[in-house]
Amino acid sequence: MLFIMIDDLRPQLGCYGDQTVRTPNIDRLASSGLLFKNAYCQQALCGPSRASILTGLRPENNGVRDLRTDFREKVPDAVTLPQLFKNNGYESVGLSKIFHLVGFDPKGFGNMNDPDSWSRPLWLPSRSAWGPVGDSIFQRSYQECLKKGPIGYKNIPRSVAFEAPDIPDSAMSDGETALQAINYLTELKDTSFFLAVGFYKPHLPFVAPKKYWDLYDKNRLNLPANQYAPEGAPRYAYPGLGGDTELRSYTNIPDSGRLSDDLRKDLLHGYLASISYIDAQVGRLLDELERLNLREKTVIVLLGDHGYQIGEHDLWGKKHTNYETSTNTPLIISVPGMEKAGSVTRSLTEFVDIYPTVAELCGLNAPDNLDGRSLVSLINEPMGHFKDAVFSTYPRGGRIGTSMRTERYRLTEWKKTGNGGNVEYELYDHSRDPDENKNVANDPSYGETKAALLATFRKQRP
Repeated sequence: MLFIMIDDLRPQLGCYGDQTVRTPNIDRLASSGLLFKNAYCQQALCGPSRASILTGLRPENNGVRDLRTDFREKVPDAVTLPQLFKNNGYESVGLSKIFHLVGFDPKGFGNMNDPDSWSRPLWLPSRSAWGPVGDSIFQRSYQECLKKGPIGYKNIPRSVAFEAPDIPDSAMSDGETALQAINYLTELKDTSFFLAVGFYKPHLPFVAPKKYWDLYDKNRLNLPANQYAPEGAPRYAYPGLGGDTELRSYTNIPDSGRLSDDLRKDLLHGYLASISYIDAQVGRLLDELERLNLREKTVIVLLGDHGYQIGEHDLWGKKHTNYETSTNTPLIISVPGMEKAGSVTRSLTEFVDIYPTVAELCGLNAPDNLDGRSLVSLINEPMGHFKDAVFSTYPRGGRIGTSMRTERYRLTEWKKTGNGGNVEYELYDHSRDPDENKNVANDPSYGETKAALLATFRKQRP
């Protein structure tokens, strides 16, 4: 079992129909598996999403809604997905960012690791994920970075938001991670293994070797058309213009104000280059599986941990929202001998469905308390129906936004935590407004639609 998690990867891949990005290796994997067009994470933030994927429990049930909470504090007896394999005699091995990576904040991030999940200690790269070592912009502007003071994550040594150093892949942490994963494959090839490989890019900063930047012409890149807030959205739904403290903490990003189009194109260029860099690392793993004659014996799952915004609604980053750009996430599952390899399913699915799916594919009995359902029926028949609605959540401003996505609509309820307080709604009609630019929750012409959706929402919400 090869489980590949890619940080901050939106469905901007060739196999998802994007005509600009260069992702031949992920596309190759999709051609031998099933691509899930409408897969949704349970919360658009690394820690909660990963905890949900790996425990098979929604944030409501594992207690993780931030980066500091350790799911073991809330559900100490949970059996994680890698732990299930370990408990069934597999060699369970993790590399780099699977749960979460430790931060420079003295309190740390509670989901960095879960020792109970692994047969051996989690492997971490020695090279930097923030930028290359040596004589680089990253190193030279380190002190300038620290001078930014309270902007953003001030205790994490950040530098420039994008850079194109002329270095080999292995000079950065993800290239080193791919090399170690190849070493593990060679070591484990004659055993039953669960190998979880976490790639950090295309997470900020958008630093990738120059050869990947050279795949793109910045001047030919197109920025999103909807660089503005959704009309009529409640104040709780939208983080605010330029409110991304993570991006603002880099030295070549202004502390406030709207980003220029030229700077936006630099960021988009870096994001695409970072995707292509990771695609190359995925290709190395696929090549090694084939070289070791493991490809026809290995189930492969590749996913992002949540979506990402590259300027939509004037937001940059995962941006902590319930919008489509934050919650819709790539998912590809490849099973040896599958009859309908290369298919696409448009059925609605959720990331809590991954755990029971992998367990069933490998003949393991999953815990009874999981919140998802196995996707094996879709792997066998991609055109089948799976769910009427899927759910994501995000907390903000003393409220919880619970978002329901159906085939046509997105309905989000913003409700005050605890008792009391008014309730506000967002409603987006994807048949007329696929970019979610206008909230029609209070439009009288959608009154009957809203009532019907609320009935489904109240019946099916977690």
